[in-house]
Amino acid sequence: MLGTGHRGSVRHSLIYEAVFFIALLSTALALGAALAHALELPNKIGMPRDQYFIMQQAYRGWSLLGLLLLVELLSMVAVAVMSRAPWVRWPTVAAIAFLVCAQALFWIYTYPANVATRNWTVMPESWEILRRQWEYSHAAGAGFQILAMSALFVAALGRSRAP
Repeated sequence: MLGTGHRGSVRHSLIYEAVFFIALLSTALALGAALAHALELPNKIGMPRDQYFIMQQAYRGWSLLGLLLLVELLSMVAVAVMSRAPWVRWPTVAAIAFLVCAQALFWIYTYPANVATRNWTVMPESWEILRRQWEYSHAAGAGFQILAMSALFVAALGRSRAP
């Protein structure tokens, strides 16, 4: 801890604080993107095909969010490894599990819809099924991201508990 006077503890504490901040910030930013998808669902789910495909072009370049998700995961793993207190470690492990669930939904449902439509530039006959698959998997993924953020909040609150 900072007040111990031991240099190793100060260094660990500063690194730990920075990693915890990165975990919180990256999770909040990822949640913002996830909520954008979830909140647009009611307005897009019933759109005619041509309008829907035009709207989907707004997501060009969003694949770069994969880097943010990697930072989110790695920083959460680092927090879990560096945390000595179970009331910090276990909520962080839960956050990791929720992030993994969100990613599982993406790779099982969202990504195949992107591939089948070539990122919504090709209109296959099954486009309506793919639209539902894409929209609802994103909404469910947002739910898991909310749970991940909530678990990190619990971990952050747990840091103030006396050892």
